[in-house]
Amino acid sequence: MALYGVPVLILKEGTQRTVGKDALRANIMAARTLAEVLKTSLGPRGLDKMLVDSFGDITVTNDGATIVKEMEVQHPAAKLLVEVAKAVDAEVGDGTTSAVVLAGTLLEKAEELLEQNIHPTTIIDGYTKAMKKALEILDQIAVKVDPTDKAMLRKIVDTAVSSKYIGSGAVEEKIANMAIEAALTLAEKQPDGTLIFKVDDVKIEKKKGGSVLDSQLIYGIVLDKEVVHPGMPRRVEKAKIALLDTPLEVEKPEITAKINITSPDMIKAFLDEEARILKDQVEKIASTGANVVICQKGIDEVAQHFLAKKGILAVRRVKRSDMEKLEKATGGKIVSSIRDLTPNDLGYAELVEERRVGNDKMVFIEGCKNPKAITVLLRGANDMILDEVERSLKDALNVLRNVMREPKIIGGGGAAEVELALKLREYAETIGGKEQLAIEAFANALEEIPMILAETAGLDPLDALMKLRQLHTEGKVFAAIDAVRGEVIEDAIEKNIIEPVIVKKNVVKSATEAATTILKIDDIIAASPLKKEEKEKGGAGKTPKFGGGGF
Repeated sequence: MALYGVPVLILKEGTQRTVGKDALRANIMAARTLAEVLKTSLGPRGLDKMLVDSFGDITVTNDGATIVKEMEVQHPAAKLLVEVAKAVDAEVGDGTTSAVVLAGTLLEKAEELLEQNIHPTTIIDGYTKAMKKALEILDQIAVKVDPTDKAMLRKIVDTAVSSKYIGSGAVEEKIANMAIEAALTLAEKQPDGTLIFKVDDVKIEKKKGGSVLDSQLIYGIVLDKEVVHPGMPRRVEKAKIALLDTPLEVEKPEITAKINITSPDMIKAFLDEEARILKDQVEKIASTGANVVICQKGIDEVAQHFLAKKGILAVRRVKRSDMEKLEKATGGKIVSSIRDLTPNDLGYAELVEERRVGNDKMVFIEGCKNPKAITVLLRGANDMILDEVERSLKDALNVLRNVMREPKIIGGGGAAEVELALKLREYAETIGGKEQLAIEAFANALEEIPMILAETAGLDPLDALMKLRQLHTEGKVFAAIDAVRGEVIEDAIEKNIIEPVIVKKNVVKSATEAATTILKIDDIIAASPLKKEEKEKGGAGKTPKFGGGGF
């Protein structure tokens, strides 16, 4: 037959295909490399990363979520891990570094099993069983707590922010106390006894200048705006606030309209009519008893003048998200039509005042009766410090939300990981077969986290791990590494190194899912990237950019 030797092309020219073990190795290598990058930033003694983006902007942080978001990761398998980190951050707001490091280590251990000719499916089954068992064990060892106990919450926040730039001392105390006050003010009790608190209800405003210790918690909302007219009051006590989602301006006609004016009197009549419409709108607002107007849209200069005459303080062009927070804080209603405004729609605050913060003016709306939205005004010497303090505050708020959602805690400092590894090895013996090897590999991977903590604290990692294993075998469930003091301790909870169990569960789940997803891939088919000339020519051969011949 003449057909032999004719190449059969299935894939487009330039497509790269990697198959079987090579594909797996390439993916594992990429995921491990990303985990290696994050490893050193784990824990309270973790080191920082300096990230420089394509515009030359610099971020210095050891916050796992920030690092993976800022890094421009190219490899598809590493991108999968970045997605995992983002998912953990969105779900529990903590544990991102641990999740990526654990996923990378699980893959590293899987690679050793692959070398022994164990099929990826067997490893995946073993890992899945180990994950389910690990979640059960976490539930068994977790300690129940009262989610309204301030002293307890303080210890949990301390652990969460100890690895951050603000570390310890007066700044950390300030941030922790503000986070706890905000969480307890906003938390709503559910029928099952848990508390629900939305981190989004805390508005974070940053202003350069002063020190972090000048930051304040305001039981209300701070707007980065100023009062619109110099004739308006700068301070209103016992404020009744109208929240408007409509412009205080004369509406332009929808259709294009022309007006022929034959005498100056007609211009005056038009202007008078405009002023009358605006005056009526202001009269309507004043008649409801409102003495503060916060408007999402614009306010005409004429309307500003009438509002000032009535002694009403007004702010314009406020963001929609801020309007919604104002609604929660003041108990008012956002109204889309001035005609529909009634006294019942007004919100209330003890004080609305314009104050100078740094070089700018801001409007403070505070002293709300039952604020369901709160503002934290952060101060700091420069943008980098402000961003890092904001990240720490968000971590603190997230950790509080987590412990309120599931009021159970476990020891930090690698205590849970060593305990899980110990119990999983016992469990592996009951399973037997090749899956036993995968479960043992899972246990070994978990122990990587205390080893990193020991290393960053300047301890000998193997020594520390052996000590921990011994203590856990003796039944000390929360024996851990105190990275701050650089020692192995017998009870992490006693030493106030505490984490919400929900975070640890999420880390184990996400890391396992990421690792198993990558292990399932045995074929990488990558399309060829667009060539430079093609991009420039709109991707189509030699056709002119604007299509159509003969310009």
